[in-house]
Amino acid sequence: MSAATLPNLVDELRGVVGFDGVLAAHADLVVYECDGFVIEKNCPDVVVFPRTSQQVADIVRLANKHGVPFVPRGAGTSLAGGCLPVGGGVMIVLTRMKAIEEINLRDRYAIVQPGVVNAWLNQALKGTGYHYAPDPSSQGACTIGGNVATNSGGPHTLKYGVTVNHVLGVEAVLPDGRIVQVGGPTEDSAGLDLVGAIVGSEGTLAIVTKAWVRLTRDPEGCRTMLGVYDSVDDASNTISEIIGAGIIPAALEMMDQGILVAVEQAFNFGFPLDAQAILLIEVDGVEAGLDAQRDRIIELCKKCGAREVRQAKDAAERLLLWKCRKQAFGAVGRLSPSYCTQDGVVPRTKLPHISRRIREIGEKYSVRIVNVFHAGDGNIHPILLFDERDPEQIMRVLAASTEILDECINCGGSVTGEHGIGVEKIGFMHKMFTIEDIDAMERLRMAFNPDGRLSPCKMLPTAGACGMEQNGKPHEKAIVQIRPGRRAAL
Repeated sequence: MSAATLPNLVDELRGVVGFDGVLAAHADLVVYECDGFVIEKNCPDVVVFPRTSQQVADIVRLANKHGVPFVPRGAGTSLAGGCLPVGGGVMIVLTRMKAIEEINLRDRYAIVQPGVVNAWLNQALKGTGYHYAPDPSSQGACTIGGNVATNSGGPHTLKYGVTVNHVLGVEAVLPDGRIVQVGGPTEDSAGLDLVGAIVGSEGTLAIVTKAWVRLTRDPEGCRTMLGVYDSVDDASNTISEIIGAGIIPAALEMMDQGILVAVEQAFNFGFPLDAQAILLIEVDGVEAGLDAQRDRIIELCKKCGAREVRQAKDAAERLLLWKCRKQAFGAVGRLSPSYCTQDGVVPRTKLPHISRRIREIGEKYSVRIVNVFHAGDGNIHPILLFDERDPEQIMRVLAASTEILDECINCGGSVTGEHGIGVEKIGFMHKMFTIEDIDAMERLRMAFNPDGRLSPCKMLPTAGACGMEQNGKPHEKAIVQIRPGRRAAL
């Protein structure tokens, strides 16, 4: 943004949201230079905090008037650079839009603003007999608007599905400043599934300012178990055995020894530190049959080599187990100054293979890697530990990350299960999709976002955004990505 444009834009933005709703000092802007993906960084030119949908629309119109890019942001817990302001410009932070506008139990939906923290909705629903099912591990901090943008999953995705399965409709501000509603409180809408298109589009089609989300009946009961293994392969094989037996757990999570040590040091749960892996398994539903499922799962765990299977004795112990799992990423902060969390997916039967390959790749690049998996749906989260102040370590982490994700593709999987593509994984898109596939996705984005000012350089390696070049006809495109501004320590 030119030095001449910025002061006028800042003044006009203050006219929309007030003096306290705009940040323009560099010391304040640095806070917003990255999300949980710390390797790519770039400061916005100005950060603005709207409180209403109309204010979001007015901000978008001002950005268009001055010809500058704009990008939405929630709590900044995303892990692939999805809210990185690649070309600078205006960052629209939606955390002041935090109202739960309606809870309708008879029709089983809630209306929430995008800045509502995921866990707040279930706190509001406590005692009603209903809950909001998507539960990312960061649910104590991440916002539902961010969950919609990245189509977040979580430990209970295996049985209940990802965010898109629980969003009935959205209100959104289009890149030209119009406010539209797509879908709504009813279960089925006529026409194309534009809700499905917007959910998971990583803020590249529109800025979601309200969401109608489905509420799910609480299960009658649940059984939570912890399998302890001396081998990651044995733990991985147990997962396929359980699914193969026709049991669909509500959650099936795996943590390896590196994570175990960090979690144990943080929470003192009593995990055996010499175990190579643990499985956290939960089944839920009507009470009748839960004991039988539990007994069958314990039998399968022992058949596959579990040396011990613990059961949560009561609700308090169950909550502690889940606390350990969901705060595992925070505990990793004890292990290194920086870490990079990868997000790949493989067929469940390939989990033993990808676990071995991750170990081999870590050794090849001398990068310590610890693992936590949403194992039931094949979603892996290898966590690469490093010090971002050391450029050589960063280069090895990037190389190891690339090799891990390439292996996911080779296994028939994907490079994202729930974190999105962001800026981190644009280079993988042409490995997963044909040029025609990408062209079709680009055409959809151009229909919503023809000027490319909304969230440029995200998700698709195509034109229509700053920093991207494209030559030739659609089927002859030579796509060149120009990386964002600043890397950590490089």
